[in-house]
Amino acid sequence: MEKLLVQLDSDRFASVFDAITAYDAGVDHVLSYGGVGVDDVRNLVYGAMFTRGGDALKNTAIFIGGSSVPVGEAMLKATLEAFFGPVRVSVMADPNGSNTTAAAAVLKIIRAVPVAGKRAVIFAGTGPVGVRAAALLGKEGCRVTLTSRNLDRAQSVSRSIRDRFNLEVEPLEVRDDAAVAKALEGANIVLTTGAAGVELVKQALWAANPTIEVVADVNAVPPTGVGGIKPTDDGKLREGKVAFGAIGIGGLKMKIHRAAVARLFERNDLVLDIEEIYAIGKALEAPA
Repeated sequence: MEKLLVQLDSDRFASVFDAITAYDAGVDHVLSYGGVGVDDVRNLVYGAMFTRGGDALKNTAIFIGGSSVPVGEAMLKATLEAFFGPVRVSVMADPNGSNTTAAAAVLKIIRAVPVAGKRAVIFAGTGPVGVRAAALLGKEGCRVTLTSRNLDRAQSVSRSIRDRFNLEVEPLEVRDDAAVAKALEGANIVLTTGAAGVELVKQALWAANPTIEVVADVNAVPPTGVGGIKPTDDGKLREGKVAFGAIGIGGLKMKIHRAAVARLFERNDLVLDIEEIYAIGKALEAPA
């Protein structure tokens, strides 16, 4: 029986990137729906649930994407609410690539250095990737500081992390280089997850810092979020620190994305959100 992936995307056009990745993961057909609203989800999910039965249900799965993470989260909730008993299919949520990107960034970091008990600072960390990376690093035993140009925003996001993941994250307002330098004091890990093409941490501020071990950035558009590193850096030593750029992280992100999609067709009751996607990536990268 052919493997069918139902792609639900809140954007006008369903993501070509996500569709191609699904085919590369071994899906036979992708049924792509763009412009999907939360109220549309139930009937689309019903179509996936009721056309096959029993063990054949595992050959249909749902992928939730789109550029809006809040809408994607609401779509995942609506999908799960449509299921009942064993009548369900597996579902993966990766709106805006936030789950797979955060998982890849954190896995790169924890494979480079021991992180338990270390201090990690995530600059411009109130977006989807930053929030998820903060949670994953916290679960790995890091003391996490999350920065924003707006303290209220940082505090609000820190509360959401506490509520969702039961983790405490320090919120910090950072508006200028002096505040960046202050935030870096005693930091071991630096990750930038801000808007593309914005340098958040200048090279001079991290290069001479004696405690920093790893610097990483998830945006490929120049300039990089961390000054002095390149998007292609994949564990390269720069100024005595291990550096990861967006392309270096992106290679692992793609492996995780494909592996997670493939996993959907093993059973009909999987829900792959950030924790599950991270676990898939962790197993994928486990030393032989």
